Amino acid sequence: MKRNIVIATVAAVALIGGGTATAMAVTGDDESTAAKQSSVQVKDDDGQDDATENKTEVKVAKVTAADAIKAALAKQSGTAVSAELDDEDGGSLYWDVDLVGKDGSWHSVQVDPGTGKVLGSHTERDEDGDAERVAAVLKGASTTAEDAAKAAAAKGTVTSVDLDDDGAATAWDAETVASGGVESDWHVDLRSAAVTPDRGDSADHDDSDDSDDSDDSAHDDRDGQDD
Repeated sequence: MKRNIVIATVAAVALIGGGTATAMAVTGDDESTAAKQSSVQVKDDDGQDDATENKTEVKVAKVTAADAIKAALAKQSGTAVSAELDDEDGGSLYWDVDLVGKDGSWHSVQVDPGTGKVLGSHTERDEDGDAERVAAVLKGASTTAEDAAKAAAAKGTVTSVDLDDDGAATAWDAETVASGGVESDWHVDLRSAAVTPDRGDSADHDDSDDSDDSDDSAHDDRDGQDD
């Protein structure tokens, strides 16, 4: 459940070469703090494949997803709903942690993956009911985003943990990167913290293949009838 508009707003005020930037609120309901430059810079190479890029990022990121969430919560009270290792144009790497406050406001906190220090934050009022949906999903849950990140870390280096915004969701979605740079997706149960593979993408791919086979068979049948 990445708050894309929040991420875009914060990224827009970060000056890669200037060290710091003065963040400007977009509306009267929003509030931002100065966004500092990350201590971790990665080479922005369009020629790299995904595995190589992933391998590089997890190697230089010393702060784990769980630690980034903990740092964000120490800066801003609320409930963490996602954390993602991300990079800006130019190669500045940071953890982006999304929190929802008790008043329904959204907070995006950027954490340095090298030092664990908070680089900046942005607050946005909830205007589309997302906070209410999050509260419904987390009602009765015993596994926090930090817990999910720690559980998924047994499978590899966690690069993102995210609460599905589907009201029927029963798990956190986590993405890990193995030592070779290969990505894997996992579900972490909201109550038991049990980690299971995310089979969704494979199922979709298999269904697509079956559909293609069916289309080919139908085409062959029509050709037979024409003959």
